[in-house]
Formats: sequence, C-alpha cells, structure tokens
Amino acid sequence: MFLADLRAVVRMAILASGNGSNAQRLMEHFKQHPGVCIALVGCDQPTAGVIQRAWDHGVPSYLFNSNQLKNGTVQYELQQQRIDLVVLAGFLRLIPPELVKTYEGRIINIHPSLLPKYGGKGMYGLRVHEAVIAARETQSGITIHYVNERFDEGGQIAQFNCPVLTGDTAATLAGRVHKLEHEHFPLVIEQLVTHLSDGKPLR
Repeated sequence: MFLADLRAVVRMAILASGNGSNAQRLMEHFKQHPGVCIALVGCDQPTAGVIQRAWDHGVPSYLFNSNQLKNGTVQYELQQQRIDLVVLAGFLRLIPPELVKTYEGRIINIHPSLLPKYGGKGMYGLRVHEAVIAARETQSGITIHYVNERFDEGGQIAQFNCPVLTGDTAATLAGRVHKLEHEHFPLVIEQLVTHLSDGKPLR
C-alpha cells in the first residue's frame, strides 16, 4: 500500500551500484523537503562509494547481493521500510518482474543517453559515451524514465540534451552529461513526488 492511501510524506529508496554522485544530489536536494523522506540507500556492491555518501548524509544503507534481489529479499525490505518510490541512480542490475509489478509506475531510472539510442544490457558509464562518439552523434544527453522488466525500455518521463563537441573523449562527454544529471534529476523527481503527495498517479 502506497502513501497516497495513508500518508502525506513520500518515503523514497535510492538504489545505486557505484560512486553515487546522483544519489548524493538527491539526498542534498530533499534534505529540507518536508514532503520527502529518503529512507534508504540500497547497494549491491560492498565497496561502492555511495555507501559512504549515505553515511555522510545520515541515510540508512542496505547492502544486498544479486540473489537477494532476485529472490524477493530486497522487495521485502522495501515493503518493510514502507517505501513509496524507488529511484535508480546508477544501479546496474535488472529489476525483477515481481518488484516491477509491485512498484508499477513508481520505479524511476536515469540513463546517460537519449534513449532509445545507446541503451540496453551492458550500456552504462563510459561505454555509452564511447558509443555516442563512435557514431559521430552531434547531440547526447540524459533520459529519465520508468522502469519495466527490460533494460532502459520503460516509458520516458523527460530528456535533456547537450552537444557532442569536436575532440570530445568519453570522459569529457561524461562530464557534460553528469552536469545534466545533477541539475535535472532531482527536479524531475520532485515533480513526481508532488503528484504522489497529492494522491495523483505519476503517469
């Protein structure tokens, strides 16, 4: 049962696999937001930087492995924590169908390209930017989208563009894309949270 039925505060979980800069931006953005509680940061990598970032912001962290994601343990934890909205911020594993079904329309991902281009299994991090440059694209950017049972194929919520410049490397393009992520991801999530708080559907 979600907050639209019972509560005025959206309880958010962030799932991440890596350094966690987007997770940090979300924690910073919502720290003083009265309608949001980031209740949990979940991570599938024990040495990931996002764990320290969660600690620094006083957000409980939850470490799990791939089997626990697949067998329903993670879903049970999210439900025990009364999570309303799940935000993937650099989380690299496929979300199991049962978890997608339980949180239908309430799992959001960010991808560092203009989907449907350069998405799918194995397309993450610098691999995406290398593919964009190799294809001689003139534009790249980010896509914020709902999560379904397949990598990067859920319905799009928003896209934001940036140029691909002559002489760009994967690293320089990544820096430009990261700026878009840090600027826009918290604001789009805030808009979605407002709909949840009002008891309206996200879509």
